[in-house]
Amino acid sequence: MTTASLQEIKKELRTLEVDRLQDLCLRLAKYKKENKELLNYLLFEAHHEKAYIENVKEDMVELFGTVPSSRNVYLIKKSLRKVLRYTNRQIKYSGIKQTELELRIFFCTKMKEAEIPLHTGTVLYNLYQQQLKKIESTFAALPEDIRADYDRELNFIAS
Repeated sequence: MTTASLQEIKKELRTLEVDRLQDLCLRLAKYKKENKELLNYLLFEAHHEKAYIENVKEDMVELFGTVPSSRNVYLIKKSLRKVLRYTNRQIKYSGIKQTELELRIFFCTKMKEAEIPLHTGTVLYNLYQQQLKKIESTFAALPEDIRADYDRELNFIAS
């Protein structure tokens, strides 16, 4: 079975009635958690981006609470990857560069505040450096006036 292209799917969706389209969306949301979460974002949270960012940050704080305070690098790495997976998923749902920048900066800030030993393990150091690279590339794509708002925060996490 070959899958139709997005263009073909788009044309077919335009021909459907509202009730049939609603049924398809509900069926799609029923089978995969990510689809349901994306639909939830699009329906309820997309028009309140600031509130969405604050909710995601609150969830990230809770997830950072699960990071062990011990110096076991393996457990710390595992917990941080869980937080990062959640963060990346929320960034993907939004698709807005400014939201991505805020959430990535918040992630790095929380890592610094948690005093995670970045230099004891190369994995943790590389994880942090990858986030800094993603922040820099997103930062470069933003307009100049928005960049100025984030300069102080970027200096904190880069040092």
